[in-house]
Parts: sequence; C-alpha cells; structure tokens
Amino acid sequence: MSDGTISKDLVIVGGGPAGLSAAIYASRSLLDAVTLEREALGGQVILTSEIDNYPGVPHADGFSLVDAMRAQAEDLGATIVMDPVDSVERDEATGRFRVSAASASYDAAAVIVAAGATPRHAGFEGEERFAGHGVSYCATCDGMFYRGKHVFVVGGGNSAAEEALFLARLASRVTMVVRKDHLRAQAAIVRELEENERVEILLSTSVVALDGGELPSRVTLRDNVTGETRTLDYDEGSFGVFVLVGRVPETGLVAGLVETDDAGYVVTDDRMATATPGLFVAGDVRSKALRQIVTAAADGAVAATSAASYLGLPVEG
Repeated sequence: MSDGTISKDLVIVGGGPAGLSAAIYASRSLLDAVTLEREALGGQVILTSEIDNYPGVPHADGFSLVDAMRAQAEDLGATIVMDPVDSVERDEATGRFRVSAASASYDAAAVIVAAGATPRHAGFEGEERFAGHGVSYCATCDGMFYRGKHVFVVGGGNSAAEEALFLARLASRVTMVVRKDHLRAQAAIVRELEENERVEILLSTSVVALDGGELPSRVTLRDNVTGETRTLDYDEGSFGVFVLVGRVPETGLVAGLVETDDAGYVVTDDRMATATPGLFVAGDVRSKALRQIVTAAADGAVAATSAASYLGLPVEG
C-alpha cells in the first residue's frame, strides 16, 4: 500500500502453540500470512521443564517443543516476526483489518488473535512489593532459587497442584494454601500431592500479608472459616510464595471487537470465529473447558482453516 502498510491475507497475533499451529495450517492453505510475537516464541510454554501430556512427544521440555513447532512452520514457508502488536482495528466499510505493530503496520483480510494469558495476582498485602523478590508466578522459572527452602503455593487448581509437585523436588517443604475447602485439580494429581511427604495442604486458608526487609520474613495466613489469622516468622529470604491462581486473558487488543465471558475470555464458536467477521481467536485467550498445549494447537489449526474458508480458499479436509 502507498502509506507503507504491508498487505496480507492473514495476520496471526501471538507465537505460542496456538499461533504457531495457525501459521502451519495457514501455510498449508497457501495464505499470505505473517505471525507477530511480542517477546519470545512459545509464551508460557517455554518456561515448562517437562511436558508429558502432548501426544507423541513424551517428556519434552517446553523450549524444544516450541522450537520444533517454529522450525516446522518456517519449513512450510511461514513468516514469523518478533514485533509487539499495539492495536487491531477493523474498517467497517471494507471489512479489512489494520494491525499496527511497533515496527510496521499490516492491512489484512483476516486476523487470528492467539495472544494467550498472563498470571493473575492473588491480591494479598505485600504481593506487589515482593514480586520477583520472594513472590513468583512460575515454579519452573524460579524454583531453583528455593532449593532446600520452605515454599508456599497459593492456589488449588491443576496448575497450582502441578507446580507444587515440581517444587516438592527442590524445596524442603511445600505448603499449598487453598482458598476453598477442596482442591480443584484432577484426582490423580491430588492423590500425588496427598502421598508426597514434603507437601502440606491447607484448605479454607488464604495468604493475607507478606512482610519483611528486602526479602520477606513473615507471612500471615487467615482461616477462611473462623476468620482467625496467624503469623509465621522466618529468617529473611528463607522462604518464598508462588502465586498460581489462574491467568488473565490478553484481550485488550480486541476489546471492542469481541464478546467475553464472565472471566474475561473471548467467546467463539467451534470454528474459532468471534462476533466480528474475519476475526478469529485461538488458545488460552479463548473461553473453553481445557487450556493445554494440545488444545491450543488444535485451536490454531481450526482458526487458520476457518480463516482460509472465510477468504474463499480451499482448506484441508
């Protein structure tokens, strides 16, 4: 285009498993597409040390799995650019999209948003103060810093349970702090936790405050049934808190173009289509029952074939 805007059939926003899967299927559908990633290909997946539930690739680490996805996409002709996207807009007159990134702007007939989600904060006093210095949101990233120490895991879902089991390999003791009166994790994972002698599970309990100097030395817990609180004192830096209470979907780019559910995830149909024609969503940003690598990859495949069909091109059957 005359103003320097790059014209594409499809722009894919996000280079995680959903975005890379979409890039693979877009290439196979002969779409002129570009995949834009803000920080690092793979997103949260590259922080995972071991993946044992992706079919056909047992005991893979996240970085290697994502690198294989990238290589496959590029071998098929996909274009992947490291460039953060600032906005996604739709021209109502033409039905085309303008995707503005830091280094370039794109004019596209269709867009797939696979921007993922970021860790949700628990909201206790001192959480922001000690973030990165006693409070972490990724056990596989920061677990080594707490080798031989006591760690608290805030959360009761699958992610929290899996991370607690990982931390139990490193820490001297793991205390799960669960707000509800039960764990929401899968039964098999709960059984592993209950059988692990390093793991303690505190139900109906919340962390209400952290305090200390440069590093935390005191944690205050509340019994959510009685309302009573108790404070535990430690040597500074001898414990840590891992907050694993879910994620916040990255929907800001398309906030005015999509419908969201009560948790803020984008509502789509089974073709990954949103309320806006030509705009598709895939992966963790989408409202669905299960958020795993395999479902993200499936979402990306469906979104890309749906985009090709939207553009009137033949798709794989």
